[in-house]
Amino acid sequence: MHRVTIAIIIAATLWFVMFSPYTSSFFPFWGAMAVSAAILLTVALSFGGVECMRTITKDGAQVSLNEVAKSIAMGLVIAAVLWCVFWVGDKCSQLILPFARSQVNLIYDMKSGESPLLLTLLLLFLIGPAEEIFWRGYIQRSFASRFSPLKAFIITTAIYSLVHLPSCNFMLIMSALTCGIVWGGLYYIWPRQLPAIIISHAVWDAAAFVWFPL
Repeated sequence: MHRVTIAIIIAATLWFVMFSPYTSSFFPFWGAMAVSAAILLTVALSFGGVECMRTITKDGAQVSLNEVAKSIAMGLVIAAVLWCVFWVGDKCSQLILPFARSQVNLIYDMKSGESPLLLTLLLLFLIGPAEEIFWRGYIQRSFASRFSPLKAFIITTAIYSLVHLPSCNFMLIMSALTCGIVWGGLYYIWPRQLPAIIISHAVWDAAAFVWFPL
């Protein structure tokens, strides 16, 4: 488990650098996010090795076009449902929490001046997939092999939320918790559907940040 511990420390350090008010101003956010995603992907594939790749490719089994289409469809449906959940949550939070909208606006300020096309490509093909491969394909899978799938889901979701604490943004932390519960819960229920979960994360990222911001 020492490799998993090292991987979590690396993730926590990267997220601290990106989100902490003490360090975030020194780096362009999306450049740092892209580099961080690439590092997490490298760590997951290096530490997880063959087992991590087998999880992504469904144990190396030959995948038919129907299965590919099913994964894509599932991913799109999950992303759409999750976007709706966040839309409802955004409206409710504004009624309950006076600071909610201002904190959400701070999140969207991160994309100010950036190319929508570039952000879309980064979220779809690097950031979203890398995070899922790292958090679910490597971290949660590793904990499941050591403890139990349920404990792995709870621990991974907690860590995934806690690494966002340096942002000091309650809405961002709650968003991470919600996403961690959804994606981690889906992986707990259907571990062989990681490709669909990866697609849902990538598409939700692009939808929430670029295509249909909340």
